[in-house]
Amino acid sequence: MADIRNSSNFNIVDEIKSRCNIVDVIGQVVALKKAGNVYKGLCPFHREKTPSFVVYEGSQHYKCFGCNEGGDVINFVQKYYNLDFRETCEKLAEDYGIEIPEDGFRGQGNSKKNEEFFKINRDAAEFFYRALREKENPGYAYMKKRGISDETLKEFNIGYADEEWTSLTDYLKGKGYDPEKLVEIGLSSKKEKRYYDKFRGRVIFPIRNTAGKFIGFGGRILDKGEPKYLNSSESSVFQKKNNLYGLNLTKDSVHKEGYIILVEGYMDVISLYQAGIKNVSASLGTALTDNQARLIKRYTPNVILSYDADNAGQNAALRGLDILYKEECRAKVLVVNDGKDPDEFIKAKGRDAYLKLVDKALPYGDFKLAKARKPYNLDDNQQKLDYLRDAVNILRQMKPVEADMYIKKVAKETGISEQAIRLEYEGQKKEKTGQAAFAPARVAVQKTMSEAEQDLVKLMLIDSNYNRIPDEIKGSIFLDPAGSGIYKAIQAVDKGERPLDINKIMDQLDVETSEVLKKITSKLIPPDKEEAIYNDCISHLIHQKLLNECDEITMLIDSLDNEKDAEEIDRLMVRLIEIQKKLKG
Repeated sequence: MADIRNSSNFNIVDEIKSRCNIVDVIGQVVALKKAGNVYKGLCPFHREKTPSFVVYEGSQHYKCFGCNEGGDVINFVQKYYNLDFRETCEKLAEDYGIEIPEDGFRGQGNSKKNEEFFKINRDAAEFFYRALREKENPGYAYMKKRGISDETLKEFNIGYADEEWTSLTDYLKGKGYDPEKLVEIGLSSKKEKRYYDKFRGRVIFPIRNTAGKFIGFGGRILDKGEPKYLNSSESSVFQKKNNLYGLNLTKDSVHKEGYIILVEGYMDVISLYQAGIKNVSASLGTALTDNQARLIKRYTPNVILSYDADNAGQNAALRGLDILYKEECRAKVLVVNDGKDPDEFIKAKGRDAYLKLVDKALPYGDFKLAKARKPYNLDDNQQKLDYLRDAVNILRQMKPVEADMYIKKVAKETGISEQAIRLEYEGQKKEKTGQAAFAPARVAVQKTMSEAEQDLVKLMLIDSNYNRIPDEIKGSIFLDPAGSGIYKAIQAVDKGERPLDINKIMDQLDVETSEVLKKITSKLIPPDKEEAIYNDCISHLIHQKLLNECDEITMLIDSLDNEKDAEEIDRLMVRLIEIQKKLKG
């Protein structure tokens, strides 16, 4: 095997060094305390009582003045974990979401190119900042109208891109930069042989990684036009999925407070920070990613999701909860009831009112169950059972101890016994004793959508005519929660035209349900069989609904008092007989 440390193999190594902040990496295993411009802690390589181990964030290296051990981030991981050089690089690449190409650690050029990209971005950030501060302009007026102080503008390096076509491009070309590199990094665009600015007439929000390097920009338009927000193109130094806005400024506060507040937008971060709530960051206008969750966990496992109060924001919170839960973070959701986003709320109500909401943030299970309960009237027995079906599916996503706690809560709010709920949660059936199982138990053990449900979704994507659902099953056509979510998303975007925009449908789904939809879209249904398959799907789903209703009624009868609820039991028995006749017919 070739030595990966030769001169041709260093591009991925330098990529790792540029992306892995040494303070973050060492801080996972050594308790570091900031002392001026450095961080100090007890050396992990020899015994000591007085800290002599120093980490320098600026130069990205460490030094112990007790045992003389020192080096960069790769040296530290290699020695601490007793790994060879390749294993060290692979570990850091995996931890930080850095993709190692198939040809391995090759091509020295990229590291030099990335360093130049960082320098170009830094110069662009300085240009934008001077444009905001040196003379009167719409960008400065806008930020002042939003209540942002000069001090905060400087801390976040907020800038302004004027409406001229080539201001930035001409400036950077004048500094000797190749205009093709400006295009590659997303600062300029090219038409035919002419280069022009990508950002025009916008307030500019520079984006920095946790090491403080400028990696990209976000721009908010000041006049009418689209898009409202524009980001730098993805490049070798900027991938949205791997970074969080503002974390370079707020990571120390996150560590100090013991939790992070995750918001949606640049202005949310800036307004909270200015109000004195500095343990905050944002996910760069995208849905929270696995890599971002891992990045958060390096600083704290405790996360408060403070997204907008509208449906889109709350659905994003649901998706974020699932991702954070998978990464074993302790996530909560802050709920603002008057429809404001964090930026609006902090300006209207102030810091103390916002922190009270933080204290009342709902944990993972409470928020998901509250969201599931919202459309149901628990005074109605049928709706109570419908809610219970949804609740059981949420419980099955939890760890056993956590689920046990929430089973008690669901039992208390519904009046249904813990034992009955546990049966559904555990997926146990009573056929062995001659008793029917409660329908949601069938749902709970169903890990994926049935073939009939998948085929029906595929048909709906093919032709809007297959959206016609018989009234008797319209409200509960999909037993699997993924199917129900996909159906609602299709209904929301379907205007009768085909093909449907799959991306718009997926925007309304969580990560796991999106994966289910991707698999369904790859299914093949012969055109001459579509109508027959549709009819078979409907017949199957009607039959399944009757079975489930039969089981639900059986369980409900068992939960009623024979004397106090005699009239209700008689009514349910009549319905049960009707269903059984239909099933036999």
